[in-house]
Amino acid sequence: MSLQPVDPRYKPYRGAAAGWGALRSVAHFWLDSKQPFKNLRALLKTNQNGGFDCPGCAWGDSPEDGHIKFCENGAKAVNWEATKRRVDAAFFNRYSVSQLREQSDYWLEYQGRLTEPLRYDAASDRYRAVSWDDAFTLIAQHLNALDSPNQAEFYTSGRASNEAAYLYQLFVRAFGSNNFPDCSNMCHEASGVALGESIGVGKGSVTFADFEHADAIFVLGQNPGTNHPRMLEPLREAVKRGAQVVAFNPLKERGLERFQHPQHALEMLTNGSEPLNTAFFRPALGGDMAAMRGIAKFLLQWEREAQAAGEATVFDHAFIAEHTQGLEAYLALLDASPWDTLVQQSGLNLQEIEQAARMYRRAEQVIICWAMGITQHHHSVAIIQEIVNLQLLRGNIGRPGAGLCPVRGHSNVQGDRTMGINERPPVALLDALERRFQFKVPRDDGHNTVEAINAMLEGRARVFIGLGGNFAQATPDSPRTHQALRNCALTVQISTKLNRSHLMTGHDALILPCLGRTDIDNQASGPQAVTVEDSFSMVHASYGQLKPLSTQMRSEPAIVAGIAKATLGNHPVDWDAMSADYSRIRELIADTIPGFTDFNQRLQHPGGFYLGNAAGARRWNTAVGKARFMANTLPTSLLHDKVRATGETPDLILQTLRSHDQYNTTIYGLDDRYRGVKGQRDVVFANEADIRRLGYEPGQKVDLTSLWSDGIERRISGFTLLAFDIPEGQAAAYYPETNPLVPLESIGIGSHTPTSKFIAIRVHPASADRRIL
Repeated sequence: MSLQPVDPRYKPYRGAAAGWGALRSVAHFWLDSKQPFKNLRALLKTNQNGGFDCPGCAWGDSPEDGHIKFCENGAKAVNWEATKRRVDAAFFNRYSVSQLREQSDYWLEYQGRLTEPLRYDAASDRYRAVSWDDAFTLIAQHLNALDSPNQAEFYTSGRASNEAAYLYQLFVRAFGSNNFPDCSNMCHEASGVALGESIGVGKGSVTFADFEHADAIFVLGQNPGTNHPRMLEPLREAVKRGAQVVAFNPLKERGLERFQHPQHALEMLTNGSEPLNTAFFRPALGGDMAAMRGIAKFLLQWEREAQAAGEATVFDHAFIAEHTQGLEAYLALLDASPWDTLVQQSGLNLQEIEQAARMYRRAEQVIICWAMGITQHHHSVAIIQEIVNLQLLRGNIGRPGAGLCPVRGHSNVQGDRTMGINERPPVALLDALERRFQFKVPRDDGHNTVEAINAMLEGRARVFIGLGGNFAQATPDSPRTHQALRNCALTVQISTKLNRSHLMTGHDALILPCLGRTDIDNQASGPQAVTVEDSFSMVHASYGQLKPLSTQMRSEPAIVAGIAKATLGNHPVDWDAMSADYSRIRELIADTIPGFTDFNQRLQHPGGFYLGNAAGARRWNTAVGKARFMANTLPTSLLHDKVRATGETPDLILQTLRSHDQYNTTIYGLDDRYRGVKGQRDVVFANEADIRRLGYEPGQKVDLTSLWSDGIERRISGFTLLAFDIPEGQAAAYYPETNPLVPLESIGIGSHTPTSKFIAIRVHPASADRRIL
């Protein structure tokens, strides 16, 4: 049952990001798909007009035409999805669920595409073939037998299209619940909460074109070289025209140091590369709020000096007066924030903070980007609002070349939220649904991801339906999450490929195989397009290009419609009509979701259309009608009370991260090229001085436990210590392998996002090889 064994190795990487290494990697995954010529045609249609949207990240596309619009990780995603390998009933005749649980996440997904609906048979511990009608009937029986609609959890992955997400939320609300745990809860929820309070919209304010006009681009808590490599090109172009790229990241990621464009012939032939930053700052984990406040404090000092000297001011006073509220309280907070505290908490010295502040001040237009290195902390909402405060001081929101840019993960995670996948939906959405469909919409808040896990653990939720994703592995506190799923009367996974969530079965369980982004989607009215929304609020169509491996695979809209019809009948819509022609779904979206008027017509425009952004147009949909300076106090300690209550001192603070051969929980391979790791994933990156301080040697195996005072031991075993260029006191390791260390209760204030970028750990001598949970 094992893949080809690989000799684990570790050798620091010295080359540039992308370049020949990226081309070799693309070729490997292309050939390994077992249908390379079909996939080559598909790759050339990736992110092209009339083609399909990359199933990887949500980074937007350049409006210019081009021969190639995919990156290395996009190519991996396409070839991984468009494989010839199959998982069907015959596969489960060979392997029991218990046997499969012993395999790695990489091995599971490598087995291929799910090609027929399957139902778990507990007696044989195997999945067996089931008809679609019987599967839908079983789901309806379980749902309609519940004492309350809120005893069901309806999870959504960011891969789901706008059409699937809209139908899903309409069905669930007609069923009577707002229980929409989704992947946003685990990544950028803090961005949505913070931006909503500060500027009135939970999305970024910039467009792709703004990157062409920025004088400085600050990149915080983000590794675009691995997580969204297409971002490297506009960063590279910015540096070439003289703009500054300023990175804040504890790890000096190769993708933020040098980049070699695979489509640039001279660079490839000469093995040259472009530097991608003009400064690299390495804050303490969780220290970004103090770093941003330090920059703002320097700006305030220079503002007062300029006023005293009668010189041009630093702040944009006209913008502040017209568009903001709360400045005085924020300036008082800056005065009350001691430099000693800012230096200690940020992990930067005073000279570094001043250097970053001078770079910020010199730039007329600044974009600040961030990702999960910012959002997965206990005080993430406050960190992001500190970023907003900094931008407001200089009027760097709502003008060309300036703004806020939370860089989203999965390809349509932003669109799903726009479509109403929201456990705490805005009243305007609920009112619009009620007017259009004439049924009483549930108004109570539903469950987010952490609340859903707790509800399943406690028996308050009995049915789990997952529209895509890998809930069992994407979530924190893995053993408890796995138990939560097993507590359910029914678990349903709508999926393209086998993953661990299928193996954490309820008493009854279904696997429903769905089409992927690369698959041609034929319905009663003919081939269908689905739509997605990228990080820049651009909406565009996606047309699958490859014939599906099986006629038993169905599209996500068709599966949702089938479940809805079996459960509710033709209420509140004719579900068969919706799945027969997606343009009808888009008409309903146009009727109820702002910004989608004439949806079907506007979709014909090459490249799609811009939804618009109120904050980007300097319209502030906040409670006060203006952008708000938020005066959040700095944490007294970055360590959670539950950590301090243990009475133990952490050996290290750990952050979880992805490898380069990974996207979210999907493991494409066992290498991490830019960090020099080959053939292994159970590793811990730590400073060599820390390794020796703790009494170990580089290369030694250890166990890790997390500190949390609830009486639960959270331990992972058999991890190799790798000496790495990382600040002392910090460590990093891959997820989902390290998710068992993240307590379910360790969440962000106001966001409920797991604090996966700040885990207090102890290091122990290795006790045994790590067991797959």
